[in-house]
Amino acid sequence: MGDRLSLAGLNAVTALLLFCLPEREAHARLYEKTEQLLDLLGQSEIWPLAYLRWEMTLLDDMGFGLDLSTCAVLGRQANDLSFVSPRTGRAVSRAGAGDWADKLLPLPPCLLGEGAAPDAELVEAFRVTGHFLHNHLAPEMGNTPLPGARQRFVDRLRARADMS
Repeated sequence: MGDRLSLAGLNAVTALLLFCLPEREAHARLYEKTEQLLDLLGQSEIWPLAYLRWEMTLLDDMGFGLDLSTCAVLGRQANDLSFVSPRTGRAVSRAGAGDWADKLLPLPPCLLGEGAAPDAELVEAFRVTGHFLHNHLAPEMGNTPLPGARQRFVDRLRARADMS
């Protein structure tokens, strides 16, 4: 626990679980993913990407999962999925975005499971998941603000990205 990023991540995980899980409601898949994530805690090179995947699972379990499999506009698999609709959480291709591209969230390749996921790309991905946590999940929790621990984790990751 000598790594500040890992400690910030652990705080973010526990704070988000406290924030959104109802008491005594079983979430077996989220429990399993949380255990797997915590097992990776000391591995600071892969942990932020594992945390991103965990956050995607959290959104999915809470009913706000992102659908990044096909283009929401063109209705088919596309090689150029580049955006996420901030309203629906569905992927949009560059061709499908057209004039609406500036109103959509960017879709970093790491959210699609592509590439090595450098820290700067992970920060962009956390902007996307943060949008859905803040604008979709938090209102369902009585408009309670998201725990600050999540933002502190993202800020630490951003600082690490800026240093490299």
